[in-house]
Amino acid sequence: MTTITSGLGATRHRDASPIDAIADAYVATSAALDPLAATAMGISGHDHEMTDLSPAGHAARADAARGTLVALDAHAPSDSTDEVTLAAMQERLGLELELHASGELLADLNNIASPVQGLRDVFDLMPTGSIEGWENIAARLNALPVAVDGYVESLRESASRGRVAAIRQVTDAIAQAGELADPTSSFFTSFVHGPAADLVLDDSSSCSLVRAELERGATAARAAYATLTAFLRDELAPQAPEADAAGRDRYELWSRYFLGATVDLEETYQWGLEELARVVDEQERVAEQIAGPGATVDQAVAVLDADPALILHGTAELRAWMQETSDAAIAALNGTHFDIPVPVQTLECLIAPTHNGGIYYTSPSDDFSRPGRMWWSVPPSVTTFNTWREKTTVYHEGVPGHHLQVGQAVHQRDTLNTWRRLASWTSGHGEGWALYAERLMADLGFLDNPGDRLGMLDGQRMRAARVVLDLGVHLGLRAPERWGGGIWDADKAWTFLRANVNMPEAFVRFELHRYLGWPGQAPSYKIGQRLWEQARDDAAAATRARGEAFDLRDFHARALNLGSLPLDILRSALA
Repeated sequence: MTTITSGLGATRHRDASPIDAIADAYVATSAALDPLAATAMGISGHDHEMTDLSPAGHAARADAARGTLVALDAHAPSDSTDEVTLAAMQERLGLELELHASGELLADLNNIASPVQGLRDVFDLMPTGSIEGWENIAARLNALPVAVDGYVESLRESASRGRVAAIRQVTDAIAQAGELADPTSSFFTSFVHGPAADLVLDDSSSCSLVRAELERGATAARAAYATLTAFLRDELAPQAPEADAAGRDRYELWSRYFLGATVDLEETYQWGLEELARVVDEQERVAEQIAGPGATVDQAVAVLDADPALILHGTAELRAWMQETSDAAIAALNGTHFDIPVPVQTLECLIAPTHNGGIYYTSPSDDFSRPGRMWWSVPPSVTTFNTWREKTTVYHEGVPGHHLQVGQAVHQRDTLNTWRRLASWTSGHGEGWALYAERLMADLGFLDNPGDRLGMLDGQRMRAARVVLDLGVHLGLRAPERWGGGIWDADKAWTFLRANVNMPEAFVRFELHRYLGWPGQAPSYKIGQRLWEQARDDAAAATRARGEAFDLRDFHARALNLGSLPLDILRSALA
């Protein structure tokens, strides 16, 4: 029996239902079929295993989703919690089957979120504090060649059906895989010889055996990436198309997947243009507060970048500032605007072992033995950091952003089944909430400093520009005359992005390639924020129509306690 607490503080008792049992069983099956996902979810027992990335592995996971949907059809919801679970699983698993049937999953290759990166990134999440942890790492490293062979088989099968990622993505993947294959620069070389291993593995005979397996595993991993590099360069690249655009059919499918909602794409494109103009106008007003009447955004940025009080030197200072800013936000928000569970009050801020410039969050494990973590991937050439740009980023990745959102769901062990807590994820819900959280912090007064506020608006401007760019390029829409007119393409997108993103050129180029190779994902941030704000406004209007006062704190509690949902289902659940 579980106890469910509503947003108003009332409690009711609820027995776990047959639908909960089906959801829990599906997570257990998914963890066995996809050990990399199990590690990401913090489910123990699979860290020594590797995911089958071959067509047979994809088919097995599709069969599991299909069987689960059949099982769910045999049961009626017993209460409102079941209704949400059933609707969310039918939507999420149904879309996964659509993606499988379309061949999209076999062709998975881009510069940021495909097996090229995922097979390496999983090692950031693996426990390293025990000999057993390093034994698991060694086993997974030694299994990496089989995973790469399966991945190559899937890419080859997809190519035989006429579907290959654009050459821009293949070229980026070749460079990334080649770096991981290089013995001198490979992450795998530094990982097995790094200080984390030295802290645990002493000179005993048992540890010497583990070290030997780690060395063998690192060699195997580098060789696997060398195999992948050769395949991408010699076999896939000659078949890769030049065109970046996904086209309407593919884009509509991915948009539904990333949003968990169906939106009017042309209306959303026009809204993106209007939202971009609105944010730019607000930026310009804040710029005058910083640099004087008539000042441009660029002039305000120059003033802020020249202020030594806003500059951090080196990654050690950056990490310390991230941690201090995060801790302060948690302390200030807890008990005032949110009730943050004790395990969620811990967030680790770390410098990532990669160097692509990204900032990201990884969730806590199921038992919180692995805390939520905010990672900053710093390019080697970057040695200084401007706090005015990044305070809003800490709120986005930390609290009240991803960490509160994800940690709150994981903590709901007494109210949500395993799938709802650990496995359900919709980008528009998650990234939309994180952008919503940035704006919320501004509304709550945490970004009243004009520099910090300009930094928040800088991020909002980039996200609005991504809506325009992503929809414009992938759907072949007309570009405004200001941005070259005619049909959007990569060249127009580059000019447009450079004008609207105040970041180093290498970062902007990486981001452009990300949008071109991952259709529908980048707009899910800003569109998700829009849908979150609509859900809040709808809830407020309904509450006031009943003659009651709207409680924003209660709305947030109710929404976050539902876990990550497709956005159409979130709005229904909150109605």
